[in-house]
Amino acid sequence: MSCWPGGQHQHTMDKATANKQYVAIALAVIAMIIWSGNFIIARDVFKEIPPISLNFYRWLTAAIIILPFAIQKIIKEWLQVRRSWLYLACVGLTGVALFNTFVYIGAHYTSAINLALIGTTSSPIFSVILARIFLNEKIGLMKIIGMILCVIGIIFLICRGSIENLLSLTFTKGDAWVLLGAITFAVYNILVKKKPKTITALSFLAVTFVLGTIIMIPFFLWESAKTSSISWDNRLVGSIIYLGLGASVICFLIWNFSISVLGAGRAALFGNLIPIFTSLGAVLLLNEQFTMLHVISMLLVFTGILIANLKFRKL
Repeated sequence: MSCWPGGQHQHTMDKATANKQYVAIALAVIAMIIWSGNFIIARDVFKEIPPISLNFYRWLTAAIIILPFAIQKIIKEWLQVRRSWLYLACVGLTGVALFNTFVYIGAHYTSAINLALIGTTSSPIFSVILARIFLNEKIGLMKIIGMILCVIGIIFLICRGSIENLLSLTFTKGDAWVLLGAITFAVYNILVKKKPKTITALSFLAVTFVLGTIIMIPFFLWESAKTSSISWDNRLVGSIIYLGLGASVICFLIWNFSISVLGAGRAALFGNLIPIFTSLGAVLLLNEQFTMLHVISMLLVFTGILIANLKFRKL
């Protein structure tokens, strides 16, 4: 009889853990939906604002938005923040300064097909591999199968179901920039998993946003000196606010929570949803056609993510 309370307590803990994982999965999907807008906006405004400036104003906006809410926590946790300054600077470098700058630069030199192929399929793979090497996260059979299905689904969409389109892909210097972006985001995912528990999520984001923005300043000034002045209008300002508030503050808060619950490797697989949601956004906002090609690709990607997140108990 004495074992019953303990068993009930364990059951309650298992249920709470499962619920937390369901929340983490839902938030990861929401982050992908918001982040898909990042690529739509980048394509919409790239002729109006250069890549480093776009990324700089995005994160400057994010830092301005989040600081008033985080300043008290930062002051309270200042000793821990100061001790971890090098780690936080590395997080700001990879997740803030480099990742989207590389993607925005790459978009100027390579096709949308190559941009999506490299950015969405390589980063999750890099994350899973790095998580295995540095975090000792296991790469089980279900994760491998799920990852393969995700990659097949994305390639199927990008190549429009034609093997000829896949074989005719050519790679440019822009592809190298996008590949660098995928690698830096994979490194960011690994670093987030190592976040000190003494630093709260809000302080962590605010400090990394500020440090990442500061790191970009010399490159922003260099680019500004070499390019013509930006013609600001309501659409461009609205785009920056969307990137700063939605794709930065909101997304990174919920994304970092998902990483902490699911692990860097599992969470990274949700990145394969970005081109799916981007396609849906293009249908709704740009009146592009939605075809059976999108349906098949979505089914493959969703199935891959589902399989990668399945856990089987031994009887």
